[in-house]
Amino acid sequence: MTVHLSILLFWPVAFSLVAAVMPRRLAPVAALVGALVPLGYAVVMLLDFETTGDLQYVTNDTWIEDLGIRYILGVDGLNLWLVALTALLFAIAALWVTLRPPASRPRLYTFHLGLAETAVLGAFLAQDLILFVLFFDLMLVPFYFLVGQWGTGPDRVAATFKLVVYTLVGSLLMLAAAVATGVLAGTNGEIDFSFAFLSANPVSEANQKWLFVAFALAFLIKMPAFPLHGWMPDGYRSMPLPVLAVFSGVLSKVAAYGFLRVVLPVFPDATQDYDIVVMLIALASILYGSILAFTQTNSRLILGYSSMAQLGFITLGIFALGQTAGAQGALLQMVNHGLVVAPLFFIVALLSERASGSEDLRDMGGIAFRAPVLATLFLIVALATLAMPGSANFVGEFLILLGVFNAEMAIAIIASTGVALASVYMLRMYIRSMHNRTGEQVRSFEMSVRDALVLVPLVAAILAFALYPQQALEHSEPTVTRIVSTASGDTSVAQEAVTP
Repeated sequence: MTVHLSILLFWPVAFSLVAAVMPRRLAPVAALVGALVPLGYAVVMLLDFETTGDLQYVTNDTWIEDLGIRYILGVDGLNLWLVALTALLFAIAALWVTLRPPASRPRLYTFHLGLAETAVLGAFLAQDLILFVLFFDLMLVPFYFLVGQWGTGPDRVAATFKLVVYTLVGSLLMLAAAVATGVLAGTNGEIDFSFAFLSANPVSEANQKWLFVAFALAFLIKMPAFPLHGWMPDGYRSMPLPVLAVFSGVLSKVAAYGFLRVVLPVFPDATQDYDIVVMLIALASILYGSILAFTQTNSRLILGYSSMAQLGFITLGIFALGQTAGAQGALLQMVNHGLVVAPLFFIVALLSERASGSEDLRDMGGIAFRAPVLATLFLIVALATLAMPGSANFVGEFLILLGVFNAEMAIAIIASTGVALASVYMLRMYIRSMHNRTGEQVRSFEMSVRDALVLVPLVAAILAFALYPQQALEHSEPTVTRIVSTASGDTSVAQEAVTP
């Protein structure tokens, strides 16, 4: 079956340009069409994908020949499900905006949302390092405007400034490192930035070390990881909720994906030298994020610090070198976290409507009394978040801890406390908002059909993924096994497969 990745990639921004010149009322509808087509493409790829470990649906054309930059797009087990996650979450965000259009400049809003989807898809699909960096940097542009112009609260300008400064510093470091990587890996004056070439022709170990640091800083800032998370609290407070849903659901995953796609295969020697350092940073993120999530009353920040802890788990799995289980669990958990955190942010918007506009848990309580359907959907998502047995999150965290226990037992034991803390802060958020005494300013009422159109598909995806996560594991196994064996120096790929 023929799948043209360029159509998948550029369809959202093309339709967002159409939306920008349409009447105000029709602009969100055009943006929704622009998001539904990539979702259809993603479903086709999931059904058609062959588990071989090779790139499929490849587009490979010369772009800037003198600089050795090619326009290479492809799909393998590493990015297949992340592309599907991106398409789903942006389609749901576009649906939310269609049903609840912004009060001001809806055409410009939908344009930036479409541009953001193209940028994220480009980062996942790119198979050329410079192309990856281009889309990685492009992601910042639409969110700069979405936060600065449609953000909430008096501090949105300061939040935008922090977001830009932090991520731009990391992006510039990565750009310089990417150019240096291509130049140093080049042979006979020929420069090639494709991931296949760079993996087959690694630079010297001494050069790998500083290049690794540059890429790692860029990715850790984007996640964010402790202590590089300074932009996160203000950013999460200020973003419009549909924007925050896709930001937390997929943009942070681009950074974790970058470790698997770029760092491990291109800088294997440096990865072995620095894996403990990165694992300690990930461990600090788990503990710091879990503790801060427990102490917050702002529902956005509870989810923000929870995401920091979850990304810490994901990073641990990636850097449990030699353990295919850890990396596969990390990849599965990227999808799991995106599926649960996006509906949680939409639920925050619904809770706020019932608490007189407040997003603070202290102003909530008793919302479930006249909203049993909303309470049920919230409970399903909350239980998935804390990795109850039977959920796909349980499988992801189990595989991560299995890999980390085999690699570094002490780190795994400490990290497992984050699982217990997750149950505390997520149940606390659910109970304090939905039960207890009804808040003074709370007006409990059931969710509407338009809200169900947004939440029900996401909850259905969570349940479907919980019933059969095996397909994602089977799709990712050959690619993940090859990358992990390369990074660990085990070219014989002796690590036993996770899937039968």
